[in-house]
Amino acid sequence: MTYLAPIVSALVSLLSLMFMLSGKFDGKIQDVPNERSLHTNPLPRMGGIGLVAGAVSGWVLTINVLTWWLLLPLVILFLVSLLDDMRDLSVRVRLLAQLLAAAILVVGSDMFVQQGAVVALLLLLLTVWVVNLYNFMDGSDGLAGGMALFGFAMYGFAALMQDGDVAFAGLNFSISAAALGFLVYNFAPAKIFMGDAGSISLGFLAVAMGIWGWQMSYWQAWFPLLVFSPFIVDATVTLIKRAMRGARVTEAHCEHYYQRAIQLGWGHRKLALIEYVLMLGAGISSLCALWKEELLLFVLMGWATIYIVMMIWLDKCWTIHVSRQTVDNELK
Repeated sequence: MTYLAPIVSALVSLLSLMFMLSGKFDGKIQDVPNERSLHTNPLPRMGGIGLVAGAVSGWVLTINVLTWWLLLPLVILFLVSLLDDMRDLSVRVRLLAQLLAAAILVVGSDMFVQQGAVVALLLLLLTVWVVNLYNFMDGSDGLAGGMALFGFAMYGFAALMQDGDVAFAGLNFSISAAALGFLVYNFAPAKIFMGDAGSISLGFLAVAMGIWGWQMSYWQAWFPLLVFSPFIVDATVTLIKRAMRGARVTEAHCEHYYQRAIQLGWGHRKLALIEYVLMLGAGISSLCALWKEELLLFVLMGWATIYIVMMIWLDKCWTIHVSRQTVDNELK
């Protein structure tokens, strides 16, 4: 039954989205464009409901391996985020929910006992950060869904490669398959967005499954960070740059590298395909380093070089773009 879980997840995700876009519900929760948006027309942002429903449907077939410290915080975050999609909750309410979910994850998984108070506290803060950064990175067609497709698939392959844990691999493959079903309607040009209910849930699962696999010695702490590095690097470097110049880090903006790439004229489809290459490359190289640990240093150095070169190049392109806009405005 475990092998059927991803198929069930993909079908439930796909059919749920098909039903939501049938005309009866597609206007209920709309993402209305603003000055920071990368799209121009209102689109429904209920896709996270179908995505999470798809993943959970697959999990039913492997229910015996699920843990309360994964399900309970996921339910809390999903419901609060869905309410935020509908009513725009305050930052304080969202942050409290995220801290509660992170605390349940860290305490329930015995990280305090296994790793000590310092590491447990760092994991709590990391959980809150990844939950938010996944939400920050959900701003272009097919991007967040693609990261889920590749990221959780790599978790699944690592579980099979390290210990042959079919059940744990099935949980991750189910999330990946649900993301694939979602991408049918979210790849450029997108017909639906996942909303916070989807992006917040995926960010939490990226950490939770990463901790779970680390706890079972399927991988080291670096593995989840490298697998999801296309998102982690963009969001973290952007946050640091904004903080260094005194900008409000909680304020919405369009300064992420993927956002600037869109504004430079790449387009959603081109950006998604380039990001997919990065995601697949990061995932495969992570598996290689997990298989042969002596490759880890070369893999880390290689990706550090790739990310630094790409960011420097995009920063240069952006500077030229802004300069040209300034000249054009002066000429007008």
